[in-house]
Amino acid sequence: MGHREDLLEGAKRCLLEKGWVRTTARDIVAASGANLASIGYHYGSKDALMMEGFLKLTEDWGERITDALAGAVGAATSREERLAAVIDGIVANFPEDERFWSAQLEVMGQLGNHPELKKRFAEMLPYGREGLVAVFEGVDDTEVPDEATRTSGHVYYSLFTGLWVLWLIDPRQVPSGRDVVEGMGRVVSGTVLAPK
Repeated sequence: MGHREDLLEGAKRCLLEKGWVRTTARDIVAASGANLASIGYHYGSKDALMMEGFLKLTEDWGERITDALAGAVGAATSREERLAAVIDGIVANFPEDERFWSAQLEVMGQLGNHPELKKRFAEMLPYGREGLVAVFEGVDDTEVPDEATRTSGHVYYSLFTGLWVLWLIDPRQVPSGRDVVEGMGRVVSGTVLAPK
């Protein structure tokens, strides 16, 4: 690997170990074996490098979760069972990536202080929504139409974000996939307050 790739790996490691706020350029250099000047040369700034590291961590997670869910949803026989299995599979993988989710929450908390970070984050949202549609629907990103990203992508993104934030607060309060699917059905059918 060259300095650029080493720096990216160092930034990813620092994000997971120290978080966004506590990571310094010197931390990244120590984690990567590169030199301080190479951050500016390859990425322009520490924050730009950190953003690239964060995006790469997110991409890595997407690949891992897609692989992890392949077996989890295989036995589902209905649409509702499939969605419940996907939700349960995603939640089951949260502990493996706890440091990533903590870093993700910290990055979101920094958006107000870093306009460029906020801009990049906003630019990446459509890809995140598209990726989540692909994960929930069990297809490749290239098979997700723009309309699905615009509509269902927002629903899946909101659901997913809510689940991992809830999991970070108290994993015992995360609903089962079956409960989420039932709740979504009740909201859509207008039977939220009706007895079961």
